[in-house]
Amino acid sequence: MTQPLHIRRALPPTITRPLTGDPGAGAMRFYLTTHKRHWLRLTDVPLFLKSEHFERAVKWDEAQGPYAVDSGGFMELKDKGTWTRPPWKYVDDLRRIWEHVGPYDWAAPQDWMCEDAIINGGWFGGQYFVGTHLSVEEHQRRTVANFVELRSLAPDLRIAPVVQGDTVPAYERCLELYDKAGVDLRAEPVVGLGSVCRLQSTRQGAAIVTAMAAHGLRLHGFGFKILGLERVGHLLASADSAAWSSHARRRPPLPGHTHKNCANCIDYALNWRQRVLAAIPTHHQTLLTDRSAA
Repeated sequence: MTQPLHIRRALPPTITRPLTGDPGAGAMRFYLTTHKRHWLRLTDVPLFLKSEHFERAVKWDEAQGPYAVDSGGFMELKDKGTWTRPPWKYVDDLRRIWEHVGPYDWAAPQDWMCEDAIINGGWFGGQYFVGTHLSVEEHQRRTVANFVELRSLAPDLRIAPVVQGDTVPAYERCLELYDKAGVDLRAEPVVGLGSVCRLQSTRQGAAIVTAMAAHGLRLHGFGFKILGLERVGHLLASADSAAWSSHARRRPPLPGHTHKNCANCIDYALNWRQRVLAAIPTHHQTLLTDRSAA
C-alpha cells in the first residue's frame, strides 16, 4: 500500500537537535510556514507557526520534528498599530507551547517591523494597515527593549533577537542598539532579519542581508521565496516561507484531492518545498538542505 505523501517525504529523526553552529559550516534549515498546528504530528519537516495558533488549544500535538514560533507581529501591528499582548503573557504562551508540544528551535520576540505600510498605514497590496505612525528609530528601540525584557523574563525559552530597519545604515544602527543593551548578537544561535520579506529579491534586500551576514550573524530570513533564496540563501542560517499557500490558491488541487484548492494541504506544501529546494542553483544546494544532512 502506498504511504501518504507526508510520510514518504519525512526526514530522519536526527533533525530534532537544536539549530546551532556556524551556517557556513552546515546547511540552512528551511521551515514551512503554516497555521495548521496539527501538522506537527504529521511530519518531521521543519515547521514555522504563530504563537496565536496555540492560544485556544485543548488537544496538543507533540512535535515530530523541529519547529520555530513566530510572534505574529506583522498582523498585530497591521491591524492594531501596537502590541496588545503584554510580554509576560507572551512568555506564558511560549512556555505552554514548550511544555505541551516540545522544545522549539527558537521563538521570535514581539518586534516592530519597519516596513512603510506598517509605519505609515493605508492600503498596500489590497490590505489595509492602520499604521503605527512612529519613526523607524522608535520601532528599533522598542524591538531591542522587548527582546531584553523577554530574555529577562524567560532566559530558558530560546527567544531570538531580531534586527529591524529600512536601509543598510538603519540596520547597522539597530546592531548598535543591541550592543549598547549588552546583547552580543554574534553569540546568538539565530538572529532574525526583519522587514526584508518584500525586498528579498531586490538589490536593496541583498545588500541588507550581505551587510548583516558580514557581522558574523546567524541570520533567519522571514518569508523568503525562491528568488530571495537564489540571491542570498547561502548567507542565511535558516528561512521560512508560506508562499506555498498562495501558490496553491491560484491552481487546481492535486490529483485525487477533493478540496477546492490545496491552500491548506500538507501534501501540496511538502511537494512545493521539494520543488523550491530543487530549483536552487547547484552551488547553493548544500546550503538549503536540513541541518541533519550536514
